[in-house]
Amino acid sequence: MVVDGHIPEGELVRSRTDADVGDTLAGVLDRELTGYVVFEPQDSILLGDDERAVLTFDSGIPVLAYHPASDTGGDDALDALSGSLFHAALYELPPDALESAHTVEDLRVDPTAPARRLADDATLADRTREVAPEDRLVDERDASAVADFLADAERIEEIKTDARAEAQARAAEWGLRGQLDERE
Repeated sequence: MVVDGHIPEGELVRSRTDADVGDTLAGVLDRELTGYVVFEPQDSILLGDDERAVLTFDSGIPVLAYHPASDTGGDDALDALSGSLFHAALYELPPDALESAHTVEDLRVDPTAPARRLADDATLADRTREVAPEDRLVDERDASAVADFLADAERIEEIKTDARAEAQARAAEWGLRGQLDERE
């Protein structure tokens, strides 16, 4: 298998039907696998679709995600991998075999993203974060602060109201009151 021309065929170290994505990711982390995992959703196998997704790992830490059917990478590839997983195959590669692929920014994922998004496993995400290189981690505090703010509809409406009032006051001050579109 070659993903985007960058990942050579690895040595199969484990293939499992009825795989649980959380167990698979934990096993990769425990094994400190350098290589990739091919995840295939149950619906894909039953319907004969080619809906596989590939995640690469460096010493058990997720690096890339690629979904060949939609030709998407990164978080979009994780989103494309939906439904219950039926099959997971782990392949091992020498670290230098992934060097070229791991430079493709469009395919990169935050090390904790597969644990959070595919397995919904906070404990696994924390374990991954503890061993991931610091320079690869997205500052989730900043991301969660923005998400919390955006989820606060009351606060956003308050800011909009304040901004409208400020704009109306400035328009009146500058003699542009007739130019301002009054919307309530």
